[in-house]
Order: sequence, then structure tokens, then C-alpha cells
Amino acid sequence: MDNVTAAKQLIGLLDLTSLSDKDTEYSIADLCHRAQTPYGNTAAVCIPRRFIPTAKKELTDTGIKIATVVNFPEGTNSPSKTTEEIETALKHGADEIDAVFPYKAFLKQDYKTCDEFFKIISNLCTEKTTKIILETGKLETASNIKRASLMALDYDVNFLKTSTGKTKISATYEAANIMLETLKSSKYKTGFKASGGIKTTMDAKQYLILAETIMGSGWISAEKFRIGASSLLDDLIQTIKQGF
Repeated sequence: MDNVTAAKQLIGLLDLTSLSDKDTEYSIADLCHRAQTPYGNTAAVCIPRRFIPTAKKELTDTGIKIATVVNFPEGTNSPSKTTEEIETALKHGADEIDAVFPYKAFLKQDYKTCDEFFKIISNLCTEKTTKIILETGKLETASNIKRASLMALDYDVNFLKTSTGKTKISATYEAANIMLETLKSSKYKTGFKASGGIKTTMDAKQYLILAETIMGSGWISAEKFRIGASSLLDDLIQTIKQGF
């Protein structure tokens, strides 16, 4: 696959993201405008909950989904806090919930907390797309990543996602490979999202090729494969314009 073809495909698979403390209504409105490119719209924007109404106004009739994050970024919220965050997001009109897996509890073998987290997600998000952020850089080992993936799959979530982008080690091909192989061997129709530190067309293309190699080219769609990034879109558009 040449870079231009990959860049055009990746735009439609992108969750254009801004999760900064410096976000404003104006910056989120600009993000929504950027998501509507001459080469097609991104799959979604991923933004803080408080700006969902702004995004809904800016994205009317575009087909671009609105995603937000909960239990973010440490994965240590109380069950009541996570419930409140999800309920607020849904009330505002979020289409997709990206929820941070309680990886610190998992690493302490506190599986009760993990199960409670997943029950909240499954009970509240019955009609919404759910993406579980495993924070693979903190899970560190292949066995931990696989076990956490399987735990999420048991609750029939829509996507497994690599990272918040807020840790020293974010998305890696090694972690992605483990997650995709786990998906392939499972009975579930769950998707995959790579996120965290993906800035160039070549970076994103490698995840696309990896997913195609493991899952098959026919598997790739916005319903099954996403890339989450804040600065990637500019590079994708530049790649298309340059023609290489």
C-alpha cells in the first residue's frame, strides 16, 4: 500500500483527539471543522465531556461521531464517579465512550474492582460504542496485556484501545500485536484502536498493515479499526497533497 492510499484511508479511520486542559469552545469548534477534510471526514472527534454540546452543534449532518473519555487518565475513579461521568456524557449526547481500564487495580490483582468497572460500562452504554483503554505501557508484559484484553472481551465491549497518550510508553506495535492476536482467537467481534504517540502517516500505516495482516484486509473499517491522535491529521493531509 502506498502512502497516499494509506493516508486517504486513515482519515476515515481517525478519532481526531483533543483532551487538553487548555481546550476551549473555540478550539473544539476548530477541531470539528478540521475533522471535515477535502479528502473525507474523520470517523470521530474525541473531546472532553463539557464540550460535547459544542461538537454536536458543529458536526450536525456530518456523520462524525462524538467520543469522550471517562475514568481518565489514571483509571482510578470510584464506581460512583465513573457512573456520573458516563451519565453526563450520554446526557450531553456522546456517541462513543472511551473508558480507562482500572489497570492499577488489575496489577494489584484486585479483579473485583475491574469487574465492577466493566459492569458499569455494560449497564450504562448498551446503545453506545465502548472503547476500553488498557494503558498497555503500564501493563508492561504480554501476559498482562492478553489477560486484560480477555477480561474486557468477556463484557463484549466494542473496541480494545492501547493507551491514553498520557504515559511515558503509549501505543507500541508489540502491544497492538498481542491485542489483535487475542481478538483474532476470540469469539467476539470487537474492534481495535491504537492511540498514543501516533503522529505520522508512516506510524499509522504500520498499525493499519499490522491489523490487515492479522485480521484480514476485509476487516478494516471505522466499525472495527481506529487510530486516535491529535496531530496525525495534518501529516495525513500533507502526505496526500505531496503525492508520496
